Amino acid sequence: MEDVIQIKDQFYVLATSSLADDRTRVLKWGETFAVFNRLGDVESIGLGEQGLYHRGTRYLSRLALRMGDKVPQLLRSTVQNDNAFLTLDMMNPDVYRDGRLFLPRGSVHLFRSKFLWQDACYDKLRLANFHSYPLETSITLEFAADYADIFQVRGTKRELTGDMLPVIVEEDRVVLSYRGRDGKLRCTRLQFSPVPEQLSQHSVSFAITLDPKQETSISITTSCEQQTSSRSTIDFGAAMDKALSSLEESRRQFCGITTSDFRFNAWLSRSEADVHMMISGNPEGAYPYAGVPWFNTVFGRDGILTAMECLWAAPWIARSVLKFLAENQATNIVPEEDAEPGKILHEMRHGEMANLKEIPFGRYYGSADSTPLFVMLAGAYFDYSMDVDFLKEIWPNVLAALDWMDTYGDVDKDGFIEYQAKSQRGLTQQGWKDSHDSVFYRDGVLAVPPIALCEVQAYAYGAKKAAARIASYLGFSDLAEVLERKAGRLRDQFEREFWDNELGCYVLALDGEKKPCRVRSSNAGHCLWTGIASEEHAARMAKTLMHEDYFCGWGIRTLASGEVRYNPMSYHNGSVWPHDNAIIANGLARYGYKDEALRILGALFEASTFIEFNRLPELFCGFHKRSDVEGPTLYPVACSPHAWAAASPYLLFESCLGITIQAANHMVEFTSPRLPESIGHLDLTNLRVGEHTIDLRLRRDGEAISVDVIRAHRDVTVRVRKQ
Repeated sequence: MEDVIQIKDQFYVLATSSLADDRTRVLKWGETFAVFNRLGDVESIGLGEQGLYHRGTRYLSRLALRMGDKVPQLLRSTVQNDNAFLTLDMMNPDVYRDGRLFLPRGSVHLFRSKFLWQDACYDKLRLANFHSYPLETSITLEFAADYADIFQVRGTKRELTGDMLPVIVEEDRVVLSYRGRDGKLRCTRLQFSPVPEQLSQHSVSFAITLDPKQETSISITTSCEQQTSSRSTIDFGAAMDKALSSLEESRRQFCGITTSDFRFNAWLSRSEADVHMMISGNPEGAYPYAGVPWFNTVFGRDGILTAMECLWAAPWIARSVLKFLAENQATNIVPEEDAEPGKILHEMRHGEMANLKEIPFGRYYGSADSTPLFVMLAGAYFDYSMDVDFLKEIWPNVLAALDWMDTYGDVDKDGFIEYQAKSQRGLTQQGWKDSHDSVFYRDGVLAVPPIALCEVQAYAYGAKKAAARIASYLGFSDLAEVLERKAGRLRDQFEREFWDNELGCYVLALDGEKKPCRVRSSNAGHCLWTGIASEEHAARMAKTLMHEDYFCGWGIRTLASGEVRYNPMSYHNGSVWPHDNAIIANGLARYGYKDEALRILGALFEASTFIEFNRLPELFCGFHKRSDVEGPTLYPVACSPHAWAAASPYLLFESCLGITIQAANHMVEFTSPRLPESIGHLDLTNLRVGEHTIDLRLRRDGEAISVDVIRAHRDVTVRVRKQ
């Protein structure tokens, strides 16, 4: 992944224009997502990513609305706070006939609303005449479907593609079809109401006649289908009711966070809505897809980290993630998939190119960290939920993951997990920074595999500690002792071989000859998160990470500015990633560095105030000077929304509040809680503690934070302690 994603040199996408100059609107439901322009249309401009997509294929590549023969003038375009709807206000431009003004601009109001539900896009146009005379005009929509695979949209060339089939045109609908080389029939069905005046293979036209103050409506339903027979669709209103009902049901399960600062509330509200968006409608259950547009599918690492970030606020997400990954754990050696027994999934794709194995990602296991992270999540979910029956169900998967860590993950038996791609077309780098140039020596030369990343060893330590806790509870005391000893040995060995006193942090990695990559990277900050770092080294790390070489004002960079490969506009070598910062902040708080954690929270919050919809993207650029006037510089092809970016505020607040849920003791505990200065109080509603829920208010009294219980079950205890 250099500037978007890389699999060797074959799958690069270069940034050809800036999203800041071509703002888009995103909707997502299940395996369907849409990227529209600000008019709610689809055009081949900018990065060329606009369209309606389903299961990795673009089902609508053009949708152009015209009033008369003109593009309507935009008044307002926004995605609602709950992310369910895109709503737009538009008006007619000046219309001339025979050189004279026939219809002044602003005579006709056009309100447009769009949403996705069950593999279909619902689009409604409402026109109102505010002119003093009756008027006649027309509404025209031009449409097309190219059925491009998402990897084609990202820039991959294909020598052969499938066949476009004859277009079916009926009285009130059009069906566009494509038979892929994988044998699958993909159809785009456009249904219109009322019956249009004209309908062809590529356009539809409605004659509009309106008296003064009269209104009329037009509905378009675009269905993405993968079968020969068309299915029935419901009307706009009924679909809207079902979509809103589903959203409300999902939101009721989440812990609500409200503060006395309306700006924080806007950020938190959008973050919660983005997490819901990445979950809603997914056939895998409450498994968050990674991001739109490039990663609207299951990613193992992304799902795990998203679940970890919002574990205290929504533990049910972790259960879904663990269940799906356990069911799809590798059981055989499949080199072209980088699969080995016990290994946890990296990603799963369903498009034509994946089905034909033109890319290796149909079911791909090329990540070194998903497996220990899976075990870490199992332990964390156990602590927060005491869901013993479920933990017993996935315990064999936990054991298989531990076995992979000790065997296939550590082929040379040196105690560290290393990776080297088995698939010739697989990912070269298999940590979370999977750009081809993300692991290198101090002089900038790329490291020679197999590679042992510092954060992967930290995750392995966390996994062994987590598995020991579960084993002890389940009665496997001997195994628990073994795992504790292994964790202790790993920590000692890690401290000896990864710490670099000159750098003031852990080295990025060890190469195939155990030569250290003496580079200051944000990866080292993850070592605080799991507790593998010693107290002494954690203190040095806190100073190093908050130095201006790392901290740019909007967050901690992925690479310190003094490193040879530092580039603030790169994907992984100098940019700022919200989830990366949230993990580091949680690690700093673990060792008592709450001021530093609070500073990171404040930086990302302030960044969100400059970004449209208060939405933290996947990443943004890591330029040196923070400007309180202009805000952070956007990365042109970042996913937005992105699941682990959306979930990062939850982990940031967990860090600053010091909140932990002890389900076994029916206790919620706050350790040295801190709040940003602008927040006088913070309310938590529907906070789950085991099988109960409670409501709390945290209040500032100078520097001290007190906790008031608003509603609680008699068996739940709330405790505040100092670190």
